[in-house]
Amino acid sequence: MACKRGALIVLEGVDRAGKTTQCTKLVESFREVGRAVHLLRFPDRTTTIGKLISSYLENKSDLEDHTVHLLFSANRWELVPLMKKKLEEGTTLIIDRYAFSGVAFTSAKPDFSIEWCKAPDVGLPKPDLVLYLQLSPAAAAQRGEFGTERYETSSFQQRVQGRFEQLMDENSVNWQVVDASQSIDEVHDNIKRLSLSALTAAEHQPIAELWR
Repeated sequence: MACKRGALIVLEGVDRAGKTTQCTKLVESFREVGRAVHLLRFPDRTTTIGKLISSYLENKSDLEDHTVHLLFSANRWELVPLMKKKLEEGTTLIIDRYAFSGVAFTSAKPDFSIEWCKAPDVGLPKPDLVLYLQLSPAAAAQRGEFGTERYETSSFQQRVQGRFEQLMDENSVNWQVVDASQSIDEVHDNIKRLSLSALTAAEHQPIAELWR
């Protein structure tokens, strides 16, 4: 019998929407019931490319905008072999930000089209589920540590939110919107329910490619 593959589940949203907290809680809940699960965060700031990105995000260095976008994409591609191996072994991947963030953040800058921004990530493993934590930029700005990194201004986050909404309208990916203004436990319950459905649906499906 073929091994049931793991699901690829991505959490997206504006900064401070609670993605990292919810990723951690989802991983813990899967482990409690004996599910093989692995957490990834993008950018992965531990790699050589990730360290360049981290320095940029923390306003410690400046990089040209096209270069930054391609570095973010390269940071995802360098983990693709690991991602495919884990999925094929039956491990579910929970990912804190993915290609959608890359597209939404870069295309929120002047003179960048969504199509140009998507191009470097065409062919990445396609998520079985994208959970969009919906929170207004104004509400996000009230949360702790908002403003400590480069893109954390309410006006920019508003543009980012608009780009996410455009990506959701394409219907090529399974998006589910979760109200992130609820309590942490309420958000988790919704995410867990949607994720368990995605696990079952993905088990016997091949790993698809994003935007193909």
